[in-house]
Amino acid sequence: MPPAANSAPSSPLRTLADRPRPDRPCVTELRLSAFAGHRRAGFALGPVTLFAGGSGCGKTSALRAYEALARLGGGAEVGEVFPDAADCVPQRARPDAQRRRGFRIGCTADGPEGPVRLDVAVQAEPELRIVGERLTAGGLVLLETALRDPSRRTVQAAWHTAGSAPVTRAPLPDDRLGTALLPLRVAGKTDGQRRVLAGAEQMVVALRSVFACDPRPGRMRAPAPLGSGLLLGGCDNLADVLWRTRAECTRRHAQLVEVVRAGCAGPVADVLAEPLGDGTVQALLDRGDGFRTALGRLGDGELRYLALALVLLTGPGVLEVDTAGEVPAAMQTLTVLADGFDRSLDPRQRRELLRLALRTAGRGHIRVVAAVSDASWAAGAAGPEPVTVVHLEP
Repeated sequence: MPPAANSAPSSPLRTLADRPRPDRPCVTELRLSAFAGHRRAGFALGPVTLFAGGSGCGKTSALRAYEALARLGGGAEVGEVFPDAADCVPQRARPDAQRRRGFRIGCTADGPEGPVRLDVAVQAEPELRIVGERLTAGGLVLLETALRDPSRRTVQAAWHTAGSAPVTRAPLPDDRLGTALLPLRVAGKTDGQRRVLAGAEQMVVALRSVFACDPRPGRMRAPAPLGSGLLLGGCDNLADVLWRTRAECTRRHAQLVEVVRAGCAGPVADVLAEPLGDGTVQALLDRGDGFRTALGRLGDGELRYLALALVLLTGPGVLEVDTAGEVPAAMQTLTVLADGFDRSLDPRQRRELLRLALRTAGRGHIRVVAAVSDASWAAGAAGPEPVTVVHLEP
């Protein structure tokens, strides 16, 4: 399979190097050196990025790689992140003399420390483990790991010290990302150690706050149990979250009503949620003339539109995400990964959601990486930043 095409921003053309350095750490490049159907692929990511192409071109696998890096950055074990790791290995990859096969992914996180690069090599066969990792900034290797003894469940790690010894060497477990472990292993006594900590923390903060969503209308129609009020990735508990957010923030709820009014058929005076007395809550559209429409009566497109609008208007306190609790929220950026962003949506709904995404991303606290079948409708979308469109070929 040929390498996927690099990103091509729609209009106007503006490279990532031209943009001012972000105050909040964020991922600005995704690299898929060898992952599923991608080889030697690198994708620039803007505040709003659309991966576009037909079925089988690798849109979902690109989002999957991003989510995997985010979960590894949050400290998850590699087995939890890749339960089907063999499917991530490029199809034509041949095993070496020891029958080993694997894949390689990476990213760049920009922020106050400048661009920081992370590249990870994962062995999928014969046993799953992280066999290599490299964290660099400004041409300096901050951390490097390598598998020296396959019989041990550790990798040999070396990180920059710039003290009495140029590097510190120690074993790290082979089932977790070393970058995420550095704050627990590096003392921060020398300038070199502090630089390592700053680079690792920027990468981890950039990766941590990710919400992967793909609203499933079939599960959104039924009343939802009253619970934590945290929106699930499939938006199954949409009614429960509406019950919470309507009371917590009237300003954001008013914005949601305005967006729903622009994308749903018929008049919309309000978006409501009401308990049914059996421990569940149902969501309704108030038509403003004494009639209410239960969400169960809405079409798939209207339900997906409403759910995605709610995602874009809320944040980590409402979405089920793993945030960096030790970092103030003002220094974090939430990244929404939306697979099938345009699925079941009509042209008006797509445009309204894209405008909302651009407007929200313009404030700096949210970024959107989405997969669409075709991005021609996104050309000329107005916002503080242009839409970054990545065209993929099967």
